[in-house]
Amino acid sequence: MTTRAGFVALIGEPNAGKSTLLNRMVGAKVSIVTHKVQTTRARVRGVAMEGESQIVFVDTPGLFQPRRRLDRAMVAAAWGGAADAEIVLLLVEAHRGITEGVERILEGLADVAQGRTVGLVINKIDRVQSEVLLGLTKDLNERFDFAETFLISAERGHGVDDLRGWLAKELPEGPWLYPEDQIADLPMRMIAAEITREKLTLRLHQELPYQMTVETENWEERKDGSAKIDQVIYVVRDGHKGIVLGKRGETIKSVSQSSREELTEFLGRKVHLFLQVKVRPNWLEEAERYSEMGLDFKDGN
Repeated sequence: MTTRAGFVALIGEPNAGKSTLLNRMVGAKVSIVTHKVQTTRARVRGVAMEGESQIVFVDTPGLFQPRRRLDRAMVAAAWGGAADAEIVLLLVEAHRGITEGVERILEGLADVAQGRTVGLVINKIDRVQSEVLLGLTKDLNERFDFAETFLISAERGHGVDDLRGWLAKELPEGPWLYPEDQIADLPMRMIAAEITREKLTLRLHQELPYQMTVETENWEERKDGSAKIDQVIYVVRDGHKGIVLGKRGETIKSVSQSSREELTEFLGRKVHLFLQVKVRPNWLEEAERYSEMGLDFKDGN
């Protein structure tokens, strides 16, 4: 049996559909793997199995014109994720075409293309006529020598299986990077908590209380198909609580909104998200908190 494994980076402008595509690719095997396994890699977002191939997706923020220090850090992280991967996939929205942002990404691609396979994925194809699609495909391939082009609708699932099959064949031969039991389905509660924690990190940046965790305390399926999610953000000091809440509660509102938007996209249905901040001085010494995050308390010794 020949096994294959490797890292795949999805890059593109914000809202190009990376989260939706990732969710489709990974399917039920959604896994947010702890950073301990590959500390030098960009954060692993999901692992998909296709035959004997293990496709490990690295998380890259959307690429855009940076204005602030945080923006620059996010853009650097995105390119860093691409440089760490064996395969890079550029995601372009069919109806938006070659925007200024896509132009900039195409210019930057030359630097990360050395020694790795670069594929083109045109998403949201259901939003344009076929002639427009053919023209866009031709234009993009004239600007960069893509190994392969895929026309997909991540939302509807069109073309995603072909893309996953191609990735599985393109990855280098080698042992799997993660044991099978480590990519078992993670509870949606943990994924939801991770999404909120990520939003807090992006919003607070340097002010972020390092000793902070997020837990999904309650998950209620409603009759109308929506989900009501209650989460608690634990901090170790009163001062940290103030930072997370922000002036007149603006920080927590902003975090709640962006987390709710991503959860809605991720789950494909309406989400009602309620966040609370609690001070818990000793949470770092509580084994239960570690298992909530998918970590082994004993590893912290």
